[in-house]
Amino acid sequence: MKRFTRDEIAQLVARDIPEGCYVNLGIGLPTLVANHLETSKDIFLHSENGILGMGPAPAPGDEDGDLINASKQPVTLLTGGAYFHQADSFAMMRGGHLDICVLGAFQVSRTGDLANWHTGAPDAIPAVGGAMDLATGAKRVFVMMEHQTKSGESKIVDRCTYPLTGVGCVSRIYTDLAVIDISDDGLIVRDLAPGLTLDELQSITGVPLRAA
Repeated sequence: MKRFTRDEIAQLVARDIPEGCYVNLGIGLPTLVANHLETSKDIFLHSENGILGMGPAPAPGDEDGDLINASKQPVTLLTGGAYFHQADSFAMMRGGHLDICVLGAFQVSRTGDLANWHTGAPDAIPAVGGAMDLATGAKRVFVMMEHQTKSGESKIVDRCTYPLTGVGCVSRIYTDLAVIDISDDGLIVRDLAPGLTLDELQSITGVPLRAA
């Protein structure tokens, strides 16, 4: 089964971010989105460690050890970008000033519940970060994740079994197999990986899907 690569998923997310948006990219896979945004679009990237106006990853050798994102990865700063205290950064998140946040996830439910900070396993290390603030504070929440666990179980579920990050907060899911909208009418498939059919996707997804 052909799947979208990590960069192809990031390209799909970048495509769907409108001009003029203020956007937070979560740790892990979402950080790749910065490398695929059109330079002709005015999109303002925010990082919870205190950056607004973040650019793509620097060229090898141009890294600045003091200029990193929340994942501790080197980034660049666009013209007009700013640094500020982390408390101010979280005030932006909690105050509803972000249009979109892009987060990773362990599970997303059919109604948009998000579980992304802890699997509940006794030996697992919880990683809350700013996810709860972003999930409740951003106007829209996009999730980027693999469609299935390593054991082949669907990460899109009827009801999350892991501790929740936010309730009913996710509006769109990007996986290595599809782009899926969460709506009042159910889960609507907008894009499929090349060669994949809706029936094939349905056979490995834990909840009912509909074509757009």
